[in-house]
Amino acid sequence: MIIVFTGNGKGKTTASLGQAMRVLGRGKKALMIQFIKGPWKSGEDNFAKEFGIPSERFEIRKMGLGFVGILGDKLPREEHEKAAQKSLAMFREELQSGTWDLLIMDEVNVAISLNLVSVQDVLGALRDVKDEQFVLCTGREAPQELIDRADLVTEMREIKHPFNDQKLAKILVEF
Repeated sequence: MIIVFTGNGKGKTTASLGQAMRVLGRGKKALMIQFIKGPWKSGEDNFAKEFGIPSERFEIRKMGLGFVGILGDKLPREEHEKAAQKSLAMFREELQSGTWDLLIMDEVNVAISLNLVSVQDVLGALRDVKDEQFVLCTGREAPQELIDRADLVTEMREIKHPFNDQKLAKILVEF
């Protein structure tokens, strides 16, 4: 089953982590591959460290190099492209391994919208999803081709956000 969490509202990664908790609660295994998020630490990273993650049942792999072209990013675009391509290659490898019941491609929609990976390459990787596997793709601006391919799509819609009033991101809510 292919699931997409998209939209301009907050909560896509958070919801995918909730889905991972549900999978873990059923004695299964989940892997999150983060396509954009990189060196800065978020609450889920601290949680993972405190509770002994990575483990044989749950792992978060930060493959991205951080925000692309914003918030002080000075890396060459090619470095972000290489990181996203490496993330997709890792997804393919882990999908083929059959180790994981849920694979999360966190922010893959953003990687597609920034042309770091192509929608065709992502769709090609998704062709190998088996009936007993679940793949969850997160990020704003999911392409229509991915939405069409997905079995379940949820859109997070922003109604109100402090950022629009020039307020900075808050620890505990946004990272």
